[in-house]
Amino acid sequence: MNATQEDKEEWGGLRPEERQPCEVWTRVMGYHRPVASFNEGKKGEHYERKFFVESRLST
Repeated sequence: MNATQEDKEEWGGLRPEERQPCEVWTRVMGYHRPVASFNEGKKGEHYERKFFVESRLST
């Protein structure tokens, strides 16, 4: 395996120079906005959020 194939496997099939940024959107007050448009304080709040999964109640 040459270096190019190893690079592609490590990066999910793409070399670093072939990749592009992923735009992240979130729901704010009933509508969706890209996180990149947030001010510095709102970006900080977004990155501090904790995600959780509710478990089912046993009956």
